[in-house]
Amino acid sequence: MPEGHTLHRLARLHQRRFGRSPVVVSSPQGRFVDGAADVSGRVLRKSDAWGKHLFHHYDGGRVVHIHLGLYGTFTEAAVPLPLPVGQVRMRMVGAEYGTDLRGPTVCEVIGEPEIADVVAKLGPDPLRGDADPEVAWKRIAKSRRSIGALLMDQSVIAGVGNVYRSELLFRHRMDPYRLGVHLGQDEFADMWTDLVALMKVGVRRGKIVVVRPEHDHGAPSYGPGRPRTYVYRRAGDACRVCGTSVRTAELEGRNLFWCPACQR
Repeated sequence: MPEGHTLHRLARLHQRRFGRSPVVVSSPQGRFVDGAADVSGRVLRKSDAWGKHLFHHYDGGRVVHIHLGLYGTFTEAAVPLPLPVGQVRMRMVGAEYGTDLRGPTVCEVIGEPEIADVVAKLGPDPLRGDADPEVAWKRIAKSRRSIGALLMDQSVIAGVGNVYRSELLFRHRMDPYRLGVHLGQDEFADMWTDLVALMKVGVRRGKIVVVRPEHDHGAPSYGPGRPRTYVYRRAGDACRVCGTSVRTAELEGRNLFWCPACQR
């Protein structure tokens, strides 16, 4: 599943390529026909993101709300676009560029006031200037769930996925099973500051960069075109810092990765 930095990059890209101009919107697949007709030809005023949710704001107060889920992707191309290939839920065509959306979990038209209903279910987004980490801290400090689970809970912090979760905990030598109520406020503040910096790098560079320069050597990344990580998807491999075998376990339905020596 794409992590929050990907949605913020998409928001910036769509703002740059389609913003402040009329956009032709269609649904070649047929599952978004009414929604596409509702916004097609309108001016895209703004594109922004909150966590893993993308919002296209059109004139008239209409908003296309998108959540990519596990399989959703956008593909971009210069106009004229070729004929749609595969299950294209939504096609956007501007003056110079177009984009096709395939496989999202959510693609719907809502009104501007309804954005508040979506955001009300989310925690602060580290990539937003209006993010209030105190909101996340209060939820963590009173919870008896593990910090490994809390970081993946979008109602606690919006936009964190499995890569950032695993890597942030390693960078702070944090036992992923430590309970939220046992986390110190200064510890959380340090983690939040680091998370903001890491995710900003993700937006700027278009990829996750989490390994510090002094550790950026040895075993390659876990797959072609994937980021080099400390622990994520490195189960059984040697820790880049201490050499201990990286462990994995399922935590609330998602695979967790950690070094049992570094993260005591």
